Amino acid sequence: MISGGGPCPCGTGRTYDDCCGPLHRGAARATGPEQLMRSRYTAFALGHADHLFRTWHPRTRPRDPAALEPDPGTTWTGLEVHGAGTTGEGADAEGADAEGWVEFTARYSAASGPGSLHERSRFVVRAGHWVYLDGVHD
Repeated sequence: MISGGGPCPCGTGRTYDDCCGPLHRGAARATGPEQLMRSRYTAFALGHADHLFRTWHPRTRPRDPAALEPDPGTTWTGLEVHGAGTTGEGADAEGADAEGWVEFTARYSAASGPGSLHERSRFVVRAGHWVYLDGVHD
């Protein structure tokens, strides 16, 4: 666990309290897909399954919230964002038809050794909030 004044795991260089913390506490909402993706990475790193559940589109998220509980044998060790963007009318203003994407690599260590996950994630605006829709891994 990190203190609120410690560096945010998402790699922005800001403190957790000035970065992903307000999104995790529900005090703020993501202004775009990259910010939401960074907050979701940090939720994986810190074990905030409730944030993952809240920010996953109900049509594509696991039915059982317990499926989002962190694997105690995995430690997330770094995030690199390769690109992000939005499309659709109102994308910059969180319009109902806005869609977005983020391509990233998340690094981790596990009992089997270090690894990485490369994904291109898709996001949409639902009820005025950016939510994760799905992603393609390679």
